[in-house]
Amino acid sequence: MPDVRSEIVIDAAPARVYSLAQDVERLPDFLPNLEQVTVRSREGHRTISEWVGLVPEFKRAIRWVEEDLWDHDGLRCEFRATSGDWDRYCGVYTFAPEGRGTRVRLEITYEYNVPLVGPLIKRLLHKLVVRNVDETLEGLRRMVEEAI
Repeated sequence: MPDVRSEIVIDAAPARVYSLAQDVERLPDFLPNLEQVTVRSREGHRTISEWVGLVPEFKRAIRWVEEDLWDHDGLRCEFRATSGDWDRYCGVYTFAPEGRGTRVRLEITYEYNVPLVGPLIKRLLHKLVVRNVDETLEGLRRMVEEAI
């Protein structure tokens, strides 16, 4: 299964960045290929949400339900798709102090099986997931800057 990792340093305190990252329903305002996030429930450290992402290169939407487990003490979030189009989709966000800011790291492991998809399409899908991870971090940075 492919893994994707990316990092960004955001000029704000880790607790602030972590807090804003939990506002997942705002992400579509900052990510061009994320159409909608609807929070189904928030109970303690657990968030269940429905996601709709756009894949223009494949002329389709990808949908899933995600469970996020927020660790307030450790400033991290483990997440996984519980149903939907992904065969496997899980990962972790970490928020660590870096100078006067925060180093945010996003790691995702995914599997998306489409019948009769060859290696060329799988490489394109990997590039799209890498782009999405980078855009997610950049979108979080913009969310934080807008909130300051």
